[in-house]
Formats: sequence, structure tokens, C-alpha cells
Amino acid sequence: MGDKANAHPGAAGRATAADHPASVRNVVLVGHSGSGKTTLVEALALTAGAVNRAGRVEDGGTVSDYDEIEHRQQRSVQLSLVPVEWDGYKINILDTPGYADFVGELRAGLRAADAALFVVSASDGVDGSTRMVWEECAAVGMPRAIVITHLESARSDFDEMTRRCAEAFGADDPDAVLPLYLPLRGAPGPDGHAPVTGLIGLLSQRLFDYSSGERKEAEPGPDQLPLIEEARNRLIEGIIAESEDETLMDRYLGGAEIDLKTLVQDLERAVARGAFHPVLAAAPAADGARQGLGTVELLELVTGGFPTPLEREAPTVTTPDGKAREVSACDPDGPLVAEVVKTASDPYVGRVSLVRVFSGTLRPDETVHVSGHGLTDRGHEDHDVDERVGALSAPFGKQQRALTHCIAGDLACVAKLNRAETGDTLSAKDNPLLMEPWQMPDPLLPLAIQAHSKADEDKLSQGLGRLVAEDPTMRLEQNQNTHQVVLWCLGEAHADVALERLRNRYGVQVDVIPYKVSLRETFADRAAGRGRHVKQSGGHGQYAICEIEVEPLPNGSGIEFVDKVVGGAVPRQFIPSVEKGVRAQAAKGVAAGHPLIDIRITLRDGKAHSVDSSDAAFQTAGALALREAAADARIHLLEPVAEVTVMVGDNYVGAVMSDLSGRRGRVVGTEQAGGGRTLVRAEVPEIEIGRYAVDLRSLSHGTARFSRSYARHEPMPPQIAERVREQARDAS
Repeated sequence: MGDKANAHPGAAGRATAADHPASVRNVVLVGHSGSGKTTLVEALALTAGAVNRAGRVEDGGTVSDYDEIEHRQQRSVQLSLVPVEWDGYKINILDTPGYADFVGELRAGLRAADAALFVVSASDGVDGSTRMVWEECAAVGMPRAIVITHLESARSDFDEMTRRCAEAFGADDPDAVLPLYLPLRGAPGPDGHAPVTGLIGLLSQRLFDYSSGERKEAEPGPDQLPLIEEARNRLIEGIIAESEDETLMDRYLGGAEIDLKTLVQDLERAVARGAFHPVLAAAPAADGARQGLGTVELLELVTGGFPTPLEREAPTVTTPDGKAREVSACDPDGPLVAEVVKTASDPYVGRVSLVRVFSGTLRPDETVHVSGHGLTDRGHEDHDVDERVGALSAPFGKQQRALTHCIAGDLACVAKLNRAETGDTLSAKDNPLLMEPWQMPDPLLPLAIQAHSKADEDKLSQGLGRLVAEDPTMRLEQNQNTHQVVLWCLGEAHADVALERLRNRYGVQVDVIPYKVSLRETFADRAAGRGRHVKQSGGHGQYAICEIEVEPLPNGSGIEFVDKVVGGAVPRQFIPSVEKGVRAQAAKGVAAGHPLIDIRITLRDGKAHSVDSSDAAFQTAGALALREAAADARIHLLEPVAEVTVMVGDNYVGAVMSDLSGRRGRVVGTEQAGGGRTLVRAEVPEIEIGRYAVDLRSLSHGTARFSRSYARHEPMPPQIAERVREQARDAS
């Protein structure tokens, strides 16, 4: 690890295909937007020799090119892979978006990685969403470390930020979140701010000086060692507390000196099993410098302290029909099991899939079986097909370095998998397998769209299909009730990026239109109606008369049709025609154009003509009878009500409950969820929560989550119902 007494860079540079899982490290960077993740990736790539100056790839392009910066705010919105080599190890660095709207990309990064670096800005601190991701990693035992950035800021304070990280991430054991190094500041500048020029290793008590732009090891001054004594003792105690050698603590408390090699080995083991979380500092290299502050230490932490893919338990594997299968974890010679963790479209190459291989070895030009992925409710079709693998490559900037193979534990980009989508499993065609999918966030912000022109209408279906194939967190809905095309997104930024991709990548211009909820109508009380359809215009005429009675039914009853005609007033062959007519009219609505539900329609009487009566005539008469009954009755406009559950920090419970009440919601209960959080249950009209995904994030500072499900339709308040009817009349 970076605090070893004689650390040295060793071999460095651009990564190629790995030959053994033990030489691979997969690490994902996590942190809020602006924390410095992409800058840190560039600094690590520079130190590893993969770029020749900050952000510049040796053979063209920039490191941040891989990140597909989209949108006018230049936000990073995609999971990105940068593979580098360090000291004989291949390190796959996965950079994730910091915006909550792109948490699907973050989850994909967590799936592909074996350890996580949490990047925290010394200027901004730890936000609620980063804390929630930490808890997710803790739940599955993923090893984690913390990197504090932006130390060049005048208001940065490493000690204070370390304390806040321990509070945020070490609630159960603050002594498991401790720094390995202390920043060394130089002389104050004209503004009084003292820049960080080096690091002092707490275990080795060595000084690592970066002031020249390259890491140099030196002896600390006699005035510097006393400054680290307290932090060093606490670190040693924290490491020993996690040691598998139970005698070590007694020896240490008894005054014995624990040798550096033992401490480093115990530290690495504790980090690898997720029991200890070191805090490090990092800063980008100055112009012309070769190494950024703390980058060597970070690379050595990744190679020495983070686990190999061999130590990760593979996700559950079954056959496509659900039969359990045992697959050896990370065996390059085992059956092929790989997963598409990201799908992107390249204007020149076509579809490119980022794949993590969990077992076996993936090679170019071989035929694989594609299985997956159970997201038909989001507009993604299930797959059970064979496909030919295109070229394998390691991405970096705008460049792609060809790979001859990709072994278990490694990641690679695969070209021309035209059917495979994010979350799908790749396996041998004669041994098809399916991996258990990772948890996808539910998109809860509706975006109703329509083609801008006839030319766009012709391309819309294909463009939407390609869009949702890339992003499993997006749901495509063709609403049969409102006749709208709806993209369900995670937030406003997610929606903006979807529109921009449709426009710029797929050449489809769309207009955003107001989202409609599926309203219904019903009778408030009994009513009767008479339908008379009598016409004579030469030849056979049209003759049908029917009398009906309508009464309301309990919620969820649908539409009942009852025949109580006596004496053959309506011939038996025409009674189904009456039912067909009233049901057709009910589907169209009788007040504001919304379907009619929860009523019983009873056919009481009628008249027919021996020549002029027909199926069509009685259908028309039935519809007229229902409309006449509605004209003399009170019609309730029904709105859908959703069951909403909100998981929120205790500090925001009052604000959330007040907001729900302001949305005409009824809070039906609360319960403690542990960890300082409360689960709030409420019933809220769906018309009031169209933008709740955005509003709740703002209300809770990004710390709350919610889910919704349809409960029932119930009468809308009269003043709101009248406003809806007026809008319907204006539209017609």
C-alpha cells in the first residue's frame, strides 16, 4: 500500500488484456457532482503513464472524452471506464455520474466493480445521496476507501473533513474510518492560504513531497513527527482492532512495537474485506507536473488493499428457464458468464457494450447466447437469442485499444452486439445461462412527448427503442387510456438528456406535451335513459328503441349489464347489440370524455321492427340511452389515487408530511426504519405527484426516496372536476 517504507511506481501505462484475475483490480469512483471524480481519474491516468499531460491521451483525445459530456451544463451523465496499468496490475477505473438522475449508471458501476473509492470535496463535504450509496455498499460488504479532494481550496480543512467523513460513514465504528496520511502544507501565499505540498505517512512516518511535480520520499523534520503522533496511534489501534491476530492488541497495549510489515498486511486485509476504510488526500498535478498529490498512494491502495476479482462472490446464476446453476467464481477456464453493464451507440462503430466477465473467457468473433432481462414493463424486450461478438477493446478517450480476449474478472468493450441490452447475460451458445439482475431504480417522473413533424413520426419508434435499450432506468409507456407516449425518467436532468439524445443522436425532434393521468367517470346515483334510433330514408330503415336504468356500484366493480326485458319487447338476438352499444359509449365517456366505470346497466324495455331493426340500430340506441341517462344524472369525475411510501431522514419527516397534505394526500401511517430514517405511507391523487420525484429531492436535499403504486379511482373534488370539464370543452 502507499505507506510502505520503500514504495515505487513500478511498471505503468495503458492497460492491455489481463492474463489472470489476480492481476486485475476493478474500482468504481462514487461522489456527488463537483466532488472531483473525473479530475481524479485524469490525475491517476497521468501518474500511471497512460496520458502524457493532464487530461491528454498519448494518441489523441482527452480522458474526459470518454465521459460523453452532454447537455448545456456539461454534466457527466454516463458510466465511463478508464483502464490503466500500475506495478504489473491492470486497474479498471469506473467513473460514475454524480447527479442523482443518473443513479442507474452508478448502480451499473457498482455491479462491475469489486471496490469503491468515495470522492469527497473538502469544500462541500458529504451529501445525503453519497451517504445512501455508502450504505448500499455496506449492505453487500463492498470494500470502500475515501478520497478527499479540493485541498487547494482556501477553505479546505483535511482534519475537519476527515472527522465529518467518520461521522457520515462510520456511524457504527468511527475508528474504522481513519486517515493513512496527513497533508503537509507549504508557506502561505499572498492570500494567506498555505498550499498542500506533500503527505506524511502515518505508519511509515515518511514524508512524500510533491512540490516538484513528482513524488519524492524524504525524512520528516523533527518538528513534524510530533504533529502526527496522536493520529498515528489512533490509526495503529484501528488497524489492530480489525486484525485477525487476537494477540496483537495485547502486545501493543503492553508496549510492544508492532513492525511496519505486520501493520501494512493487517491494514490491507481489513480494507479488502470491507472492515476498515482508509481516508486519503488527492489533488491534480500542476501544469507540467507528472504526478498529482496522493495519486501514487491511491494506486498502491487499489493494487495492495482492494480485493482481486477472485475474492468476489459471483451473482446468482440460473438457466433461462430458472433452474439453479453452480458456476465457479472467476474461473477463466469455466463456463462463460458475462454481463452487459452499459450500452452506448457510436456514430461510426454502432452499438458498443461494456461487459464484465464473471466466469470463462470472452473472445472476438465467437457466437454467444444473450439472455435477459425481465424489464418488459419498461419497454425492454426479453432476450433469448444467439449473437456474434464483434471486436473487443479497452476504451480510453476517443481511442479503442484492441484486445485479443477478456478473462474472468476483467472488463472490455464489445462491438456489434445488436440485440444485447444493459443487464443482459452473455454465455456459451450451447450452455445458456442467466445472471440475477441488479436492482434498478424505478423511474417516477413522466415525460409525455409527440413527434414534431411527420418525418419525425416515422423515426420516433426506432429512436425510442434505441434510447431505452441503452438505459434500463428509463421506461417507455404507450398509454392506451390517454393515447400518450410517455418516457418515465428519474428526474429533470435525465429527461433533458433523453430529449437531447433523441434530437442529436437519433435525429428525432419531439415536442413535450402536458402529461395526462387516466381519469374515469361514474354515476353518482340512479338514472334512467331512453334511446330511440328511428330513421327512414328509402329501402330498409333503422328502428331500435331501448330503455335502460343505470346505478352506481362499489369501487372496482367495472361495468355490469343486466337483461330484464320481458315479453320479447327487445328480440333476444338484439340484446347483445344493446350491450355492445352501451359499453362502447361507456368507453368514450359521457361527461368529459373519460371511460365510465363501476356501474350496473339494466335493460328494462324497448321496441323493435320486424324489418327495420338491426344490430347496428340497437347498438346506436344503447349508446343514446346511456347518454340520455347521464344528461339527467350527477356524474362523478374519478381520479387515480396512488399509494405512496417515502423513506426519509427523521429531520425531514415533518416537511414531507406537510407537503403530502398540501397535495391532497392522506398520511395513513409512519414507522421507524432504523438508521435515523422514517417510512411515511400516504394516499395521494396521481394528478398531484407528477413532479414529486423532483420536488421530494429538493425538499429532502436528495436524501429521500419514494415509491408509488396504483390504489384505486375515487371522486375528484367538485371545483377541480369542473376545471377539468372546462378544459375538455375548450379542447373540443
